[in-house]
Amino acid sequence: MGNDVQELIDMLYNMITEAWGLPLGAEKCVIERDKVLDLLDEIKAQLPTELAEAKRLVTSRAEYISNAKREAESMRKVAEQRARQMVDQEEIVRAAKQRANEIIAAAEAKSNELKRVANDYADDALRRTEEAISEALNEVHTSRSRFRSVSASAMPQRTPEQ
Repeated sequence: MGNDVQELIDMLYNMITEAWGLPLGAEKCVIERDKVLDLLDEIKAQLPTELAEAKRLVTSRAEYISNAKREAESMRKVAEQRARQMVDQEEIVRAAKQRANEIIAAAEAKSNELKRVANDYADDALRRTEEAISEALNEVHTSRSRFRSVSASAMPQRTPEQ
């Protein structure tokens, strides 16, 4: 089908809300078992993909932070090297130290901002995945409970004499 988990859950929800109600059973309905099972199978098949995407995002975030640290370290080394080259002139040395500190502070601020943004992004992606999984599980539990109720009420009751 090629749908993402959220679309499949929406389809399952619509299938249940549009199902025919049973007479004298306001909370009970009739759904096509094969269609529901197909949707649930597809949701189960796609959840590992969603989880793999979340893991990929976390790995990407770590790589992003690592690159930012390398860039900051490179900037720091460049600043230190420039400062050593200007040792002969006292005023230039003072200016170089000040500029190196500004670069280091800017690099650290940039690194911290990049860490925060990457963490927020990964946390949001994981939160959305967790919500989708939770919604799917809740729908499965609800559907299963309704199915059991319908199945139980459809079974003939035995009397003690039988």
